[in-house]
Amino acid sequence: MGSRWKFPASILLLAVAGCSKKDVGPADLEKKFQETMTGVTLVGSSTRLSKPGLSGEERYIIDKVSKVSGDVWLFQTRLRFGSHDLPVPIPISVKWAGDTPVITLTDLSIPGLGTYTARVLIYGNQYAGTWSGKNEGGQLFGKLTRDGQ
Repeated sequence: MGSRWKFPASILLLAVAGCSKKDVGPADLEKKFQETMTGVTLVGSSTRLSKPGLSGEERYIIDKVSKVSGDVWLFQTRLRFGSHDLPVPIPISVKWAGDTPVITLTDLSIPGLGTYTARVLIYGNQYAGTWSGKNEGGQLFGKLTRDGQ
């Protein structure tokens, strides 16, 4: 006879307690998303499907996000390279998986950078997802920081 897996009672109690939380409406989720994604830098790493290992540190600077209409949000981003700091506004679809926002790009052309597809979820102070470009793809993940910390 095999051993029987036992579900810890404390986990069950936490799950039941979590179910009793007041439901949060779409407007509340959107407000929280806007607050979370304004004045933030995503600091992390990515992988490439064609190459083992992680990239060096990557930073995605987001000055502000604002809802345009439907599921489209305008991300006011900044791209830094060398001595240049270039503001780039990008319209991006945000879908919801329950209470979790998922940044959704599908063949989005970003001038000067290329065309990309990505699915990136934001939860707490972390992000994770997949990306692909013309000839490459991989995963990305990291944390949300304030003031570039």
